Amino acid sequence: MVVGILKETGTEKRVAMLPGEVASLKKLGLEVIVETGAGEKAFASDAAYLKTGAKVAERSDVISGSAMLLSVAAPVDDINLFPEGQIICSVINPVENKVWLENARLKGLSVLALDQIPRTTRAQSMDILSSMATVSGYKAVLEAASMLPRFFPMFMSSAGTIKPARVLILGAGVAGLQAVATARKLGAIVEVFDVRSAVKEEVRSLGGKFIEVEGAKEDAAAGGYAVEQSEEFKKKQKELIQQRAMAADVIIATAQIPGRKAPVLVLKETVANMNPGSVIIDLAASSGGNCELTENNKTVLVNGVTIIGRSDYPSDMSSDASKMFGNNIINLIKIMADKQGNIVLNMSDDIINGTTAVHRGEYISPRVIQILNL
Repeated sequence: MVVGILKETGTEKRVAMLPGEVASLKKLGLEVIVETGAGEKAFASDAAYLKTGAKVAERSDVISGSAMLLSVAAPVDDINLFPEGQIICSVINPVENKVWLENARLKGLSVLALDQIPRTTRAQSMDILSSMATVSGYKAVLEAASMLPRFFPMFMSSAGTIKPARVLILGAGVAGLQAVATARKLGAIVEVFDVRSAVKEEVRSLGGKFIEVEGAKEDAAAGGYAVEQSEEFKKKQKELIQQRAMAADVIIATAQIPGRKAPVLVLKETVANMNPGSVIIDLAASSGGNCELTENNKTVLVNGVTIIGRSDYPSDMSSDASKMFGNNIINLIKIMADKQGNIVLNMSDDIINGTTAVHRGEYISPRVIQILNL
């Protein structure tokens, strides 16, 4: 069976799989075709892919010659080129690409939505969202540190004592926890908000202070994700966040609810009361942002506060992010590849069932069906 690796379009610098991971595919008995220049922005040459035994070809030949196609972002512009029965494996964003997904269903494609892999113990090694969130949390803190006109750690010298920076992190998912770890390593004082009490000990183990708002609603069926909260809780949460934000030098906002607009946690009034020179990094920018003043893919200055709306930090770390992305896909393919080198979509497997958005003209993933209200 032939697996094709597509070159990303636009500003995306990652590639779905680096040469090292392609070698792992070959060991599974799969043949690989890579689009010309696919790995350039991740510092992987065509020659490096050729050394693994892969072929390099133009995009149209990769599409026509592959049974399965791998890409970071959904290849929305190529829908008319995909033959019936082809498997597309990428990050889908079902809400944003709802029309594309419906067209894929009508064409008889099988679409594996890497952003819908179940968050179970068995699927941890395939969890692309967690891998990329690790990169985002790390990079967000580094950018905040470079933008802040103050030191992160405390300094004591003949010139006096410099107090450590105060960092407020909204959301203690993978990105938030990585941000806690990185900010603490840089010497900052870190406070964390999250509606899930289960993450309290993780935050504390990393050296952060967990700020708890009473009355949070949790849902065991949400698979570890945050859920929509009551209006009363949201009011209490915003009041407490405003108090903490006014004392913070940096806010790293990571709170998101799958399939919904990101909750607005930092109001414009809050920003107005923050210290000039403070920095807000909003990782939820692509889904509306946690800050009321966030603009996606833009940096704005409001009352002396720098607000950076970015959700694409993994693209900036294209080499290691691509390596992590590719390893996640390898682990997914391992449970689908048979001894003859064929990919078998076994819908009785909970991971395959949860990841497959559409297959043979039907919507499959329960989570995709729920998100799209089908």
